[in-house]
Amino acid sequence: MDKFTSFYLGCSPKDWTYGEAVLKRRLGDNFFIYASSSNIYTKTFDGIDIAGRRLADEVLDVVKKMSSLRKISFLAHSLGGLFARYAIAILYSLEAKNEGQSSAQIVPAARGSAKSRYTSGLGAVAGLEPINFITLATPHLGVRGRNQLPFLQGLSILEKLAAPLAPLIVGRTGAQLFLTDGDPSKPPLLLQMASDCEDKKFILALAAFKNRVLYANVSYDHMVGWRTSSVRREKDLVVKPSHRSLDGYKHIVNVEYCSPVSSEGPHFPSKAARAKEAAQRTPNTENTEEYHQMMEEEMTHGLQKVGWKKVDVNFHSSFWPYLAHNNIHVKNEWLHNAGAGVIAHVADSIKQQESRPCLPANL
Repeated sequence: MDKFTSFYLGCSPKDWTYGEAVLKRRLGDNFFIYASSSNIYTKTFDGIDIAGRRLADEVLDVVKKMSSLRKISFLAHSLGGLFARYAIAILYSLEAKNEGQSSAQIVPAARGSAKSRYTSGLGAVAGLEPINFITLATPHLGVRGRNQLPFLQGLSILEKLAAPLAPLIVGRTGAQLFLTDGDPSKPPLLLQMASDCEDKKFILALAAFKNRVLYANVSYDHMVGWRTSSVRREKDLVVKPSHRSLDGYKHIVNVEYCSPVSSEGPHFPSKAARAKEAAQRTPNTENTEEYHQMMEEEMTHGLQKVGWKKVDVNFHSSFWPYLAHNNIHVKNEWLHNAGAGVIAHVADSIKQQESRPCLPANL
């Protein structure tokens, strides 16, 4: 029997103990579930690109050992979502593997050759048919200020110190999250990941999945803000998010289907390069705000080229609402069980996707 495989990403495979058990129970034996272990603990500090390559290698190893696999999905929490986006760009190819063909033989995407084919969700990731790409509380637009990194509480001194200190605390990953990585004249990694580069097709890889879902905490998540985890502009946020849960899924308050938006972006103009240099050398609230606003707009342009299902989560009524960042994937069954409804929703979404049409892309 052909099997589906789902890869789950967190700081440790133990982070998915509860989620894995629920998904196995709800999805059945036709799904092979694998919790990634290639980027545990401090390895997450090495950089999104390095962690993404590790994950890609791990996926290829699993696929090579499991010859019955035909379809693939990714479910990732927090930074894991960025690692997964980088990994699928490495694993993306024009054709699915044939019987007897190893994963190492999959041909990578050719430059400029796949535009029309991938708008219908065609293509392969690790030689398999891509089905679901799901992230929970992932900082897709990076982090900055109280809107994207709420624990700073809007205090200017903390916001000023956060960017230069981030690389010292969380390594290359920190600089990449604050969009200050690399040469001032070159776009930061997260902006590159919102477009199709010559050697990595980040958007085409996303478009290959039939279903792309963003789960986002509307409040109480002091690590990842609502905007960055749901890829929304400030004007797109609801002033007063709903407190009423959907039937059968406690704490899920809204589901929105967003069609793809045609765009020529993202771009990195000379003005952005100057702003990046200022944010790197003499960071202050004013210049970092200007730089991040430009980058967020460009990243949004790129990521909106594919359609998304956006699921808003609100733990306002839970016993420990301020644990929202870990509640959303039930990191610990005893402490974070408020997120049980979210995991149930994820499992049902994965199962239902097999009978639904794909979300479109506008490439």
